[in-house]
Amino acid sequence: MKNPFANLFKKKDASAPPKVGESEKKKKGKFFERFLKNRLGKSAVQGEEIVGVELTPSEIRMAQLSSNKSNQWVLDKFFVHKIELGENATILDNPDKVGDELKVALQKSKITTTNAAIAIPVTSAIIRVVTAPLMEEDELKKAIDTDSLWENLVQLTDNLNDYSIFHQVINKDKTGNTMDILFVASKLSDINSYTSIIKKGGLNAVIIDVKCFALKSAVDQINQIAGSIEESNLTAVLEFGLDENYVMILYDNNPIITDIFIRSQDRTTLLNSDNQEEMDALVRRYVNQVKQAVQDFETKYEKRIRNLKVVSNLPNVETYLGSFRKNLANTGFNLLDPIKDIKVPAQLEESVKYENRSYFSTVIGLAFRKLDVFGYYKFVTAVKNINLLPNRENMMAQKKAKVFSNFAFKGVVGIVAAIYVCLFGLSFWQIHNLNKKLVGYEDVVQNHELKIIEKEVAEKEIGIILKSLKISRSLKSNKTASFRVLAQIASAVPKRVKFNSIEYNGSDQIIIEGSAYSDQDILKLISNLNGKTLIMQASLATMTLPRADSTGAPAMKGFKIACVLENV
Repeated sequence: MKNPFANLFKKKDASAPPKVGESEKKKKGKFFERFLKNRLGKSAVQGEEIVGVELTPSEIRMAQLSSNKSNQWVLDKFFVHKIELGENATILDNPDKVGDELKVALQKSKITTTNAAIAIPVTSAIIRVVTAPLMEEDELKKAIDTDSLWENLVQLTDNLNDYSIFHQVINKDKTGNTMDILFVASKLSDINSYTSIIKKGGLNAVIIDVKCFALKSAVDQINQIAGSIEESNLTAVLEFGLDENYVMILYDNNPIITDIFIRSQDRTTLLNSDNQEEMDALVRRYVNQVKQAVQDFETKYEKRIRNLKVVSNLPNVETYLGSFRKNLANTGFNLLDPIKDIKVPAQLEESVKYENRSYFSTVIGLAFRKLDVFGYYKFVTAVKNINLLPNRENMMAQKKAKVFSNFAFKGVVGIVAAIYVCLFGLSFWQIHNLNKKLVGYEDVVQNHELKIIEKEVAEKEIGIILKSLKISRSLKSNKTASFRVLAQIASAVPKRVKFNSIEYNGSDQIIIEGSAYSDQDILKLISNLNGKTLIMQASLATMTLPRADSTGAPAMKGFKIACVLENV
């Protein structure tokens, strides 16, 4: 069999003419696919609640989020369960004990959702970004399924079947005819160990993320909630603590991860020391590595890192922050608070009262995840929806079947209800007319001729009225309704979105064209529109790549949203 990787890094021949009719068929097929996914996507997400679960050697953390009618994120469930695995013990060294502790934590938390999103450590993942020629999804999948592609990208001799691999297109350059592909992989043995722990605890793992990307998800959502004006395509996160230490800079969707080395005696200092000189010396060694990572990035990409989002599992992290800020004088160094702008119900306020809430960032980032059953993010170039679950394709197929089944059931119920209403209405109308005919029947007989004339006159008048009504209904502008619809659309616009045009077809559909700084802003707008009373359904119709204008302002992505109106 010919190796599909053989021509992977060759430029496509732009001069080769496409097969007649083939391109048009593909366009129609993709349009229908996107239309169907947009229609079903909202219902699928609503039907699949997810609880974020973070497993650490000292704690099990669980969180569940939802969005209220005001489109505000609400912390529905939050629980921290302490565990003791022994000194230098890991999660994978004690799967049975962790599974039992998770079962206890689940019972205490009173969480009923069975779908779980978890994250593996950065050290357990292989993360690579490669540039390849533009290709279709099926073409890319065929290339990825070959051992040679894996060997060339990762430079490992291990068998492909020993890994769970996830890929995602993160950037497309149509001018250069290339695209950037993110590859994330982990040993199947590690992944299976995590899923076994989750299963023993009474949950079903549907998403397996990597910790650094879960943190990125938390940062993105927090910035969106707070309306942050930070550069949307530049995120810098520093994890500092006992478990993992690294800097992740995510620029233009490209993750750049640098491990920070700490000595064994440094770990002892982090745990026990109250000697300020020891602590300052540790910070200086640590900061030198951070500075080098930041400098390498700024030199290569000519972009300034102005702020580092810091996450730490150290209870005494505040004692180190002053020294960090002193040694990173030109870079902001802020401890991340993932719960600050999330609505916390009264019954959960005590459970989130921590001086350092940054180490909840991973579980909050996982709780923000949604189960992307219909693959929406295949049409969006961004680092989203990382999932290393080995059987994710089968799981997604089952979820899709469930969604289609629910839609079919609702459709049958709707048809039966419509038929019942029609029959009932027809019967009522007939009975009503018969009663009218019976009342005063003798008078009708006596004045038969007069009633015929009146009937003819009435029919003519009714004809005129119906004609006028038809003309009025055909008018493309209903001022009262238009004002109400436009008012609701205006109230749904997030801060970082602007409109170019709004078109009304005169019936039941409005097309909104505009631009936004990020995918999250677009999704937020769609979610807001779907919450309005006069808009029955809003969905993404098209999206264009970001283009910078002549002023040097940040690039914005174009979009077109179709809104189906209620009977206004």
